[in-house]
Amino acid sequence: MPKFVIEREIQGAGTLSQRDLKAASQKSCRALRELPQVQWLQSYVTGDKLYCVYIAPSEEQIMEHARLSGFPANRISEVTHIIDPTTAE
Repeated sequence: MPKFVIEREIQGAGTLSQRDLKAASQKSCRALRELPQVQWLQSYVTGDKLYCVYIAPSEEQIMEHARLSGFPANRISEVTHIIDPTTAE
């Protein structure tokens, strides 16, 4: 199944408290219960953005998650390859 990286522009994301991040995570998980084929792997929090990694059958399913959760999906990119230090060997 395809893997996607979602860029979410959220003002002040990097200053969110643990409590805020927990609430956001719970909100995302509630939306995921309605989309059984979509799996959230992890998210990276930066200054004003979240970069989320999801597995989903299509970009449309990612957009539906954004709609249900209320989180923006400013850019959705399908992962075509994964590389790491072992790729150099």
